[in-house]
Order: sequence, then structure tokens, then C-alpha cells
Amino acid sequence: MAPIMPSRWTVFRNGTVEIFKRRWPRWFFLTIILQAIVCMVFEAYTFALFQRGLKNTDEPVFRDDDAVQSQLKTIPTFLGLFILGFIYEVVLVWDALIAKNTIQVIGVCIADLALLIYGALQIDQIHEAIMILKSKNVFWNEDVWYETKGLLIAIPAIIGLITVVLGFMAWKLYQEFAWDILKQIGADYRMKKRFLHYQVYIALLKFDFFFFVGFTIQFLVVVRGRSDVEFGLTAAAIPVTIAILLCAAWSTRREWKGGMYVVGILYLGGLTYFIYKLARIYDPIQAPYYMPVRKSLTTFAVLTIVLIILTIINALVCLFNFGHGLKQHLLKPRRQEVDKDQASYSMHDVKQTQTPSRMTID
Repeated sequence: MAPIMPSRWTVFRNGTVEIFKRRWPRWFFLTIILQAIVCMVFEAYTFALFQRGLKNTDEPVFRDDDAVQSQLKTIPTFLGLFILGFIYEVVLVWDALIAKNTIQVIGVCIADLALLIYGALQIDQIHEAIMILKSKNVFWNEDVWYETKGLLIAIPAIIGLITVVLGFMAWKLYQEFAWDILKQIGADYRMKKRFLHYQVYIALLKFDFFFFVGFTIQFLVVVRGRSDVEFGLTAAAIPVTIAILLCAAWSTRREWKGGMYVVGILYLGGLTYFIYKLARIYDPIQAPYYMPVRKSLTTFAVLTIVLIILTIINALVCLFNFGHGLKQHLLKPRRQEVDKDQASYSMHDVKQTQTPSRMTID
């Protein structure tokens, strides 16, 4: 009788329960949630101070000024993207701890450093936006910058401290998950190496998604001077990207070479697109349109280019690993793994008690 495959809901429910039963997964998850809550509260309060200090921006003098409208969108976009980043990071950690993906846990620590850099860039960009808006007489409260400055500085400081703590806990999780991976894959060194490549690839796909979406949101909301066609194509790229990444993960797990070839071509197209966008940001003719978010767009574009290159390399490595037995381990039902694990523990070397022989002397 074939083993019953548990539903995804059952897997996530049981995995979530297991997270809170184990010491280091529990503390890692709670630390990420604490960071997200504190930083999102700071970001929301900063946004409230900014909005409260504005005059009526629906007046024609402000509504018809493109520079004012761009800067008014800059700060909400920064704050909204930051909040999205923290929520996505919590989801990634939850997923990584359930899947016991050590590589993704390490990736979250690196992503925290990226948020730290973004938080530092945010200080300068928001200061510049507030100064431009003050020169346009948009604020009735002239002390907006001084009221928000401390909060903006505190956010990267908190992220930096939390990142150090997460780095220590990631090491503990690496040690804890090593046994779980051994039970799933076995002691074969080459198979464990193939599984490592698979984990790296899947983690890269998830980070690709966030940085692509982050770049796209900033471009769609803040950047002026784009045509309707460019706007439509950029907006349509988000669902297309989601479909590509899902196809990439499915093709790797099922070892479908045709899907990998198609996805590889699309990766090269994405790489070309971001190189083109990066060059366009610094083009003398187009540069003024990108000025409100040039630093953050540059950061996101560069990180996305690096991630796409790493993704292409890992996709090739995973492609070369096809047909060597990893697929059977990845598609193995969890119940079968548990039964196998329990069976391995039940095979004890039990010595039967020998009945002592007795010689009868007549």
C-alpha cells in the first residue's frame, strides 16, 4: 500500500508546533517577530509624524508640481517597502524553520544586513525629501525632520543588534538541523552536497522575489517620466516573475530539464533588464526622474543582479545533479520518513536471556 502524502496544511501546522517545542527555532522565530514589530511601529510612527506635518497637498499649487508629488510619494514608499520587508522576512523564517533549511536561515541573516543598509540609506533619502518639501512650503510643521530623525537612526541600530543575535542563533540551528538532514538524506556525502545545492537554489529564488518586487514598487510609485507602455509592462512583470520562480522551484524538485532550460533563458532576460535599468538610472537624460529614489533603486538593482547571477550558477549546478537520486529523497512522503526513522530506532541488538543448563548428577 502506497504511503499517504500529508496535506500542506498538516505539514505547516505540525511544523509550526515543532518550532515552538524546540529551543533555538523558537527563540529565532520570536526574535525575528520582535524585530519586525518594533521596527514597523517606528516606521508607522515616522509616517504619522510626516503626514501630520503636511499642509493640504490637494491644493493646485502642490498638486500640479511634479517635484512635490514625487517627494510626497517617496517617504510612504520607503516606509511601506520597509514594512513589507519585515513581514516577508517573518514568513521566510517560518518557512525555513519548518523546512529545516539552514541555508535559508543564513540567508535571512544576510537579508537583515540588507535591511540595515536600506535603513541607513532611508535616513539620507527621507532627509533630502523633507528638505525639498520644506523649500516648497509644503509643511506647516517645520520641525518634522528633527522629530523623525531619532526614530530613523534607531531602526538600523536595532537591526544591527538583532542581526548579531540572529547570527549566533543561526549557528545553533545549523548544529540542530544537521541531524534532521542526516535522517532525510542519509550519510552519503555526495547526496548531502546535492541537497545543499538544492537548498541554496530554493533560498535564492525566494530572495530574488523580494528584491525584484522592491525595485518594481519603487519604480512604479515614485519614478516620473515613464510611458504608459513601460508602466504596464513593469506592472505585468510581477505576476510573470512569480510564475517563473514557481516554475523554477517545481522543475528543480521534479528534475524537469525542459523547464530548467526555459527558466534559464528567462533568467538571462531578467539580468539584461536590470542591467538596462541600472544604466538608465544614471543616464543624463533620465536621471532627474530617478533622483528621489536613485540610491535605493541602485541598491536594489545591484543586489538583484548579483542574486540573478548566483541563481543562474546554482541552477546549472542543480541541473548537473539531475538523475543522481536526490529527487527520490525530495519527493519522499514525510510519513514514510518518520516510519523509517522509527524503524531504525527499533532495531536493537537484543540478546535473549539464555536459560542456564543444569547437569543432573545421578
